[in-house]
Amino acid sequence: MKVPFLDLKRGYQIYGEELEKEVLKVLRSGIYLNGEKTKELEKTLANYLGTKFAIGVSSGTEALYLILKALSPEQNSFILLPSFTFVSTAEVVVRAGFIPYFVDVEEKTCNISLESLKETLKKLRKKNKKVSGVIAVSLFGIPAELEKIKEFCREEGLFLIEDICQAFGAELNYKKVGTFGIASATSFYPTKPLSTCGDAGMVFTDEESLAFKIRCLKEHGQTKAYFYEFHGVNGRIDEIHSAIILVKFKYFKDELLKRQKIAELYTQKLKKLKEFVETPFFPENTQPSYTLYTIKAFNRNKLKEFLKQKGIGTGVYYSLPLHLQPVYKELGFKKGDLPVTEKLSERVLSLPFYPYIKEEEVEYVVESIAEFYQKN
Repeated sequence: MKVPFLDLKRGYQIYGEELEKEVLKVLRSGIYLNGEKTKELEKTLANYLGTKFAIGVSSGTEALYLILKALSPEQNSFILLPSFTFVSTAEVVVRAGFIPYFVDVEEKTCNISLESLKETLKKLRKKNKKVSGVIAVSLFGIPAELEKIKEFCREEGLFLIEDICQAFGAELNYKKVGTFGIASATSFYPTKPLSTCGDAGMVFTDEESLAFKIRCLKEHGQTKAYFYEFHGVNGRIDEIHSAIILVKFKYFKDELLKRQKIAELYTQKLKKLKEFVETPFFPENTQPSYTLYTIKAFNRNKLKEFLKQKGIGTGVYYSLPLHLQPVYKELGFKKGDLPVTEKLSERVLSLPFYPYIKEEEVEYVVESIAEFYQKN
């Protein structure tokens, strides 16, 4: 049996005809940017999340960048963020003219550690460094401790940006992730729970002035036709992506439930391997979006290779943390500085996981993991 890490074709088989119909409508309309589909998507998702404004943009990365650019913190100031995340979270900080500074994460959730945030802020301020804000990532679809982080930021005079690129649809204490900070960014990349067939993203905020500036920035910084008040970018979402996402949003809530059931199935079946495998921790006060099902496994690399030989696709997020990446060496981090992050980077393994994976495929994955540990 072969079990791919991700099978996007299965979803397409369910709503592909509807997707094709809506895409064809856009093609025939002759309006490919800044049209009615984008307006409808922005309104629909703002209502779903519970924010006043939503701005469609070209990717989740660009969404984060535009938020930072619009906030315009003091040049050369530091932005705190987890090392255990995708590179775009830090990349945009540099692009916007600020300095990323990495903090450790919690071992259970893999999300940014409040204690590490506090210690890092104290350390930087002792060195008379200016710290402007925090980017909190809700990794693998599991909400970070956003209420506590929001309060910490309020007390310390920092802004909070949420990176919900892996967590759109998740909730913390019945409040949607993406509504705790001054703004949030999500991605509609094909691997995400709500996705398109390419790159697209969205910014969410309640701040009218911030929303206005982001709308200007994504249109090259223009405030009216050929009149430029800001240094902007070409960061628009297009009508085809908006149409695709609107179709997929009809199935989104149902697919979140399917993801939850598959996660529960994995967790139940992996109980027998608890000596070797730690299943994901989902805090009781959260409703995750279950973007990935990521275990912590002993002998991870050999397990990954064994599963590959069995026809099972897996993923490792992230084998080399950002604070140890060559591109950030000037920040002065060394191995051992963020011990939890470094431990996780050697143990995490994401298993095949998508709404339409079959129960027998999950069973095959689990039995193959069991076979590996019986042999090793």
